[in-house]
Amino acid sequence: MAITEDTEHAGSEEGENYFISMTDMMVGVLFIFIIMLMVFALDFRSKTDVQEDAIEVAREVARKLDAMSGQVRSAIATVDASQQVRRQLLQDIESQLRAEGLNVQIDEQNGVLRLTEDAVRFEPSRSDLAGRARSNVDKIARVLDRVLPAYTACHVAEGAAGGTACQPGAGPSLETVFIEGHTDSTGEDGTNWQLSTERAVNTYRAIVAGAPRLRGLRNLRGEEILSVSGYASTRPIDPTESREAWARNRRIDLRFVMEVDNRRRLEEIRTLTDEMKQQIDRLTAASAARAGKGAP
Repeated sequence: MAITEDTEHAGSEEGENYFISMTDMMVGVLFIFIIMLMVFALDFRSKTDVQEDAIEVAREVARKLDAMSGQVRSAIATVDASQQVRRQLLQDIESQLRAEGLNVQIDEQNGVLRLTEDAVRFEPSRSDLAGRARSNVDKIARVLDRVLPAYTACHVAEGAAGGTACQPGAGPSLETVFIEGHTDSTGEDGTNWQLSTERAVNTYRAIVAGAPRLRGLRNLRGEEILSVSGYASTRPIDPTESREAWARNRRIDLRFVMEVDNRRRLEEIRTLTDEMKQQIDRLTAASAARAGKGAP
């Protein structure tokens, strides 16, 4: 369990966004290389004395462009599959919580399950779970205990002596489930940071008390998937200044972050990009040399 503030889980949460941005960028780079290749091909084709080595260089660049295109398509497919699995996960949890009588909201784009004030209500300046809020968190724990194992790569069996079973090739899986605490805009900023984190920690403790097996769910690095973070009043869902808005903003969100193993694929794409740049440089040098000789 990690107790953090706003920047704590930037690595995990931004990893996906970074990967998606990288794939978008690589698609753009791919089109640039294609255009450059076409320009060189037309330039050389207009000459009657095109050298064989230049033609071979162009062919090699074309082969690498094709390989890079395949890598980009694969990367995009990985992100799409991960998002689809997370969407199904959110829908599974939402439907089961509604069957338990809890009013929740899901944000599929950002992977967030929002526990509304009807599900988990905090009194102003309080972080404890009392009465109905505590019983509702017990329901949430039971639902997570039923749903999350199917979306987790590694499981530590209860009572097992260090035994962990992993299925890394079974498809997209959870990297982290952040239990995020929030406050309203009243009160002092420093106090709100502590208060939001305490709300997240107390919710975490209640969840694992109600469903101890959840602590045995691990990501591909062998880390527990449940974690906590606090945001004070920096992420309101209702920016208006009213008692009703303040009650909505005093809440808990569950944010689901999927594993995206992008390092190897991005390294392969970078290698292909470097090789193509070298090939393009060779074509540029050859073209400049021909121009200097006044080739017809």
